[in-house]
Amino acid sequence: MKRRLSFQVKLFLSLVLFSCLLLALQGAILFHFIDRQLHHDLGQRARVQASEIALMPGLAEKVANRDIAAIARLIQPLREQSDASYIVIGDAREQHLYHSESPERLNLPLIGGDNAEVLQGKTIISVRKGGIGISLRSKAPIFDARHQVIGIVSVGYLTSWIANLNISLLWQASLYGLALLLLLFIFSWAFSRNLKKQMFWLEPKDIALLVLQQKALLEAMYEGVFAVNAERQLILINRAARELLEIERSESELLGKPLQEVVQIHPAFLSQSGRQHDQITVLNQRQVIANRVAIELEPGVPGGWVCSFRDKNDINTLSSQLSQIRRYADNLRIMRHEQLNWTATLVGLLQMQRYDDAMRYIQAQSAGAQQVLDFVSARFTSPALCGLLLGKYVSAREKGVELQFDPACQLTRIPTAISETALMSVVGNLLDNAVDATLNAGHPVAPVELYISDRNQELLIEVADRGCGVDEQLKPHLFEQGVSSKPASGDALLGSEHGIGLYLVAGYVHQAGGSIEIEHNSPRGTIFSVFIPYQPTAMTGLSHEQR
Repeated sequence: MKRRLSFQVKLFLSLVLFSCLLLALQGAILFHFIDRQLHHDLGQRARVQASEIALMPGLAEKVANRDIAAIARLIQPLREQSDASYIVIGDAREQHLYHSESPERLNLPLIGGDNAEVLQGKTIISVRKGGIGISLRSKAPIFDARHQVIGIVSVGYLTSWIANLNISLLWQASLYGLALLLLLFIFSWAFSRNLKKQMFWLEPKDIALLVLQQKALLEAMYEGVFAVNAERQLILINRAARELLEIERSESELLGKPLQEVVQIHPAFLSQSGRQHDQITVLNQRQVIANRVAIELEPGVPGGWVCSFRDKNDINTLSSQLSQIRRYADNLRIMRHEQLNWTATLVGLLQMQRYDDAMRYIQAQSAGAQQVLDFVSARFTSPALCGLLLGKYVSAREKGVELQFDPACQLTRIPTAISETALMSVVGNLLDNAVDATLNAGHPVAPVELYISDRNQELLIEVADRGCGVDEQLKPHLFEQGVSSKPASGDALLGSEHGIGLYLVAGYVHQAGGSIEIEHNSPRGTIFSVFIPYQPTAMTGLSHEQR
């Protein structure tokens, strides 16, 4: 299997390769500029030397007389001091009178074909192939006393010598380049290693996978989540947060926006130090339970915050449902306790061989209970609902309240719009409220009446008590969460578990497309009527009387 290079090695090699290419390009450009500048400087130097030699006293007379030996004695000392590759003196007929490097070329023609302008009195710079090779040279005219051109002075630098000079300069520059390249190697490795460290030693594909996993996880979360940076700009928000806070814009439209433009939150929530868990706060006028954790890029220095939150009503609803389950368990314990007492009494009578008394006791105890059991099992087809009603009957009797079933009760099927569990919650909470309202009304204790019917294509549930009733000002808010009508004076408790019971009832009925009515019971008390259709209708808000 082919082994893949890590991101750190790839980044290091990329930086090194790019640095090498950059240095090579820079070297080529540098060579070009050095070569051009060197040719310019050497051309000007040859021009100056040629012009000065042409103006030397006595040179014009010696050229005019073609005194080759005298010319050599005059020029040779200059040749030893000059760095030029050669010095040549020629006459007006373009023949050599002096050649510093090739004396054998005396009286031979000058080579290069660039003497015409010089014989016209001009000083030139050219690159031509001469007797000893290609050279960069300058030629200056020699004038006599009448300002007539009688000779030519040529001072030149061989291109091979110039190339060697360029190579020498580039070699010196390359040493600095190698040192720079070594520093680039060290920098590239340190940079790639530091970048990999900031990436938690993960490969880019691993980071991409983590980002996709995080996005999927956030979108799948039931809790709302949002994150801000140190400048309190939104850098993340999931779907649940937008739905809970009723934000209609998409995540891409929200990212980068100041938090206060998106979420109305108290500034102190993000100003407090340390972590915050299960803190009650208000986001966009919605009461939520929030958690806040700082994003620490460095220990003790927050670089932002991540906040998760859930609706406080959801927690209260779950708490109420748990309380309802506990009440079911309490009802079962009451029934078990009563049964144990009844059984113990019966066992005692049998041990004393008082069989007639035992028979009378059995008949007395079972008469009422059997009658209720027979009625409930015959009228209601749901076993769970039968068990609930029997438990509520025993529980109410233990509290001194009688639960009466209307003789016309009937439930052969449960509407499809409401589950069996939700129906039990509705009936159980209404009965609990009625029993509590009855107990708080004082003596004499009146019975609580229950009527359940599935006639007329709708499920009707009526629970009537003779408690203290409901205040008219409280009726519009009775089904709101946390609303309870139990004052210190002992009025009715409507909404068990601190106003959660009726909130749950209203929620289940609303989801089933039903309605709730509240009426005054004569001579006192309240009648709660719940209507749930068998054919689900569009879910609408509860009426003013219902809410």
